[in-house]
Amino acid sequence: MRYNPVLARDGKNPLQLDSKAPSLPLEKYIYNETRYTMLKHADPAAAKRLLREAEADVKERWRTYEYWSKMNRADGVEATNDG
Repeated sequence: MRYNPVLARDGKNPLQLDSKAPSLPLEKYIYNETRYTMLKHADPAAAKRLLREAEADVKERWRTYEYWSKMNRADGVEATNDG
């Protein structure tokens, strides 16, 4: 994600997404870190609940970033493909 204030001066949306939506499941990503693996072993129920919450947060954040990147700078309304 990039923010270019020059685009805002030109009346364009200054927020540009540089990447695609996350494709790797969060579970595969976080369990590469010891702290999450330890939680999973120490309290599996809490780890499962926290993973569900984190997955929902990731999805919501991405939807928000996509929405912002599609907004028309001039009126704050989501841009359409027809202009």
